[in-house]
Amino acid sequence: MADPAQMANALRALAMDAIQQANSGHPGAPMGMADMAVALWSGHLRHNPADPRWAGRDRFVLSNGHASMLLYALLHLTGYDLPIGELKNFRQLHSKTAGHPEWGVTPGVETTTGPLGQGIANAVGMALAEKLLAAEFNRPGHTIVDHRTYVFLGDGCMMEGISHEACALAGAWKLGKLIALYDDNGISIDGQIAPWFADDTVKRFEACQWNVLGPVDGHDAAAVQRAIGQARQWSSDRPTLIICRTHIGFGSPGRQDSAKAHGEPLGASEIEATRAALGWPYAPFEIPPHIQAAWDARAAGAHAQQQWDERFAAYAQAFPQLAAEFKRRMAGELPAHFAQTAVDAAVAAHQKAETVASRKASQIALEAFTAALPELLGGSADLTGSNLTNTSHTLPLRFDTAGNVVRHEAGQIGRHINYGVREFGMAAIMNGVALHGGYIPYGGTFLTFSDYSRNAIRMAALMRQRVIHVFTHDSIGLGEDGPTHQPIEHAASLRLIPGLDVWRPADSAETAIAWAQALQNKDRPSALLLSRHNLPYLPRRNLSNISRGAYVLSEPGDAGLARAAQAVIIATGSEVHLALQAQDLLAAQKIAVRVVSMPSTSVFDRQPPRYQLAVLPAGVPRIAVEMGATDGWWKYGCAAVVGIDRFGESAPAPKLFELFGFTSQNVADTVRAALARRS
Repeated sequence: MADPAQMANALRALAMDAIQQANSGHPGAPMGMADMAVALWSGHLRHNPADPRWAGRDRFVLSNGHASMLLYALLHLTGYDLPIGELKNFRQLHSKTAGHPEWGVTPGVETTTGPLGQGIANAVGMALAEKLLAAEFNRPGHTIVDHRTYVFLGDGCMMEGISHEACALAGAWKLGKLIALYDDNGISIDGQIAPWFADDTVKRFEACQWNVLGPVDGHDAAAVQRAIGQARQWSSDRPTLIICRTHIGFGSPGRQDSAKAHGEPLGASEIEATRAALGWPYAPFEIPPHIQAAWDARAAGAHAQQQWDERFAAYAQAFPQLAAEFKRRMAGELPAHFAQTAVDAAVAAHQKAETVASRKASQIALEAFTAALPELLGGSADLTGSNLTNTSHTLPLRFDTAGNVVRHEAGQIGRHINYGVREFGMAAIMNGVALHGGYIPYGGTFLTFSDYSRNAIRMAALMRQRVIHVFTHDSIGLGEDGPTHQPIEHAASLRLIPGLDVWRPADSAETAIAWAQALQNKDRPSALLLSRHNLPYLPRRNLSNISRGAYVLSEPGDAGLARAAQAVIIATGSEVHLALQAQDLLAAQKIAVRVVSMPSTSVFDRQPPRYQLAVLPAGVPRIAVEMGATDGWWKYGCAAVVGIDRFGESAPAPKLFELFGFTSQNVADTVRAALARRS
């Protein structure tokens, strides 16, 4: 076998060369973590380059995603479909080697990382999914779910608050198969971190119920490999942190241990000096055959997967229904009966026609969906009783003192997670759960606290992951809690995230359909914005077109005027009923108005232009009504918007509706004023 030091130098050289050719990138971390990578990838990581999505593989997360060239070099050398030409094309348009690792772009990349701290949170989600799937599917003598989650992280990840949230939960959940290797090099972009990072990392993680190993010499691959082996042998009731003391830019005579090694190419002369210092005489992008052979993991990976396939075949013979269910869930497919379940939930809501808050309508819909979908894994950031994310089928998730998943009376595991007051951690952990496969995660908090979660929501959209956010208390209608809790800009802000479907349903039928759409959208996240206060059921003939994001709810004839609409009121959520009341007031004055309910602007915007014009006809003034920021409504060519562009007030909801103009009379007056301006 090749010298481990030379295997590490191959990683350093590829990182130096690719970053230099791109004239952009971060060489310091790949050079510093190269020996850690040798220890893990050549000694412990179970993976198959020929099948990057093999269910039985270990997961590897590079939380400090700026070190992407380390991962790309590893994937190339171990045999993934990432040829040397892609490394030479680092950071170039449409390459498979983006500036930071991107899920779905590069084979072998388990999650998109770059925003520091989120990778370790994703890894916590992956480890949680593994543990829960093992509890659900493994049977005596048949262990098909049994893999580890490894993560590399750096000082920046440790500083980010989300790492505290996620790592505390990892300890509470006793995720013994989670092993994190900390690249402790003492350097960040601004220089030596001692003046601003004085944490006692050992005590911090021990307090969070982790095992801690080290510090070990991060440039001694054998020592790191032994530490990983120790972590694997420990009991299953604690995750493990291995602290690896390293030198950023290791081997670079002029840049090692300096902030300049972090985020800029070394330069031609420094690369030449580094090659000499490392004893690496090869040309740029040249890997000698004996080192390439030492890295090649294809044969070992194929053997590992074959062994797993044989175990799964025996499992399938003994438990055919469980095996089929496991394959379905890991593929992310809904059961064949789900379409009917979705129809039944919407029809039931329509027939009952209940006046309930949309958060309660959500719980009613969830009662049906959690019964039909065992993969639904819910939770709340300490607001379960307010978000109503729990159902009779999703009992609390708990772990015993030995780290085992607690089973409830009927033998089922809990499927509702108490995340504590950790909105950001919850959102990023849910991303990791979705990436792992086997579960569809959803989690709740107040809409105003979506700001805490926002970057993880954005990452879910970037990665096209089916993660569902339940945001309740969606307007000033929450009342007395005041402007700190009253969302104003939040709906508009969430709608700006590409690839995120935002739903603000107006009644129980729209809520059930919003949930069904979110569950059926395999490649995009969704946000459901739900009311605290009760909403009357809307008068409608049928449920058609709700799933298209907007639809004609009421024509002038429904208000007693048999003529073409002179104006269109567009409303969302609790304001739709207000629009109907305004329609009646205007009809009494012989003004014909169409009312359009638009529960999802993002879904409506994807509809064909012909449908959009059928709902919002050209030449007819449009007036939007929503208890939030007005900016997003002008794109629909609105003549006026009844909205809120300042912070709210602390008062009972009816007083606030009157103060901010959310009365049927003000909406009717706004329509009349818009028509008057046209005459």
